[in-house]
Amino acid sequence: MPEGVSEEELHKRQFIGFISLMANSAMQQLGKLANPFTGKIERSLEGAKATIDMIKMLQAKTRGNLSPEEQRVIDANLANLQLNYVDELNRKDVPTSTSAGAAGSDEKAGPDDETR
Repeated sequence: MPEGVSEEELHKRQFIGFISLMANSAMQQLGKLANPFTGKIERSLEGAKATIDMIKMLQAKTRGNLSPEEQRVIDANLANLQLNYVDELNRKDVPTSTSAGAAGSDEKAGPDDETR
C-alpha cells in the first residue's frame, strides 16, 4: 500500500480504475477507440454488450456500498456506454459482428442519429 494512503482510499482508487478499464474495453469493442496493441478499430457489439452487462452487474451488487465519487463514476460510465451501444446498433454504415439485437432497430435510425 502506498505510504500515507488509507486502505479505504486505495480501494476507492482501485475500484475507479477497474471501472475505467472496463469502460475503455467496452469503448474499444464498440469501435469507438482503437486497440492499443494493434492500433486498429475492432468492433464487437457482442463483446461490448457483455462488458456493459458486467458493469451493470457490478453497479447492482455494490449499490449502497460505494462512496459518492465511486457511484458517480460507475453511473456515468454505464450511461455513456449504454448510449454509445444504442448508437452503434443504429449505425447503417458499419457491419456488426453480431446480428442479435440489431434487427428491428434500423427503422428508428435517422441521418442525424450518428452525431448524438
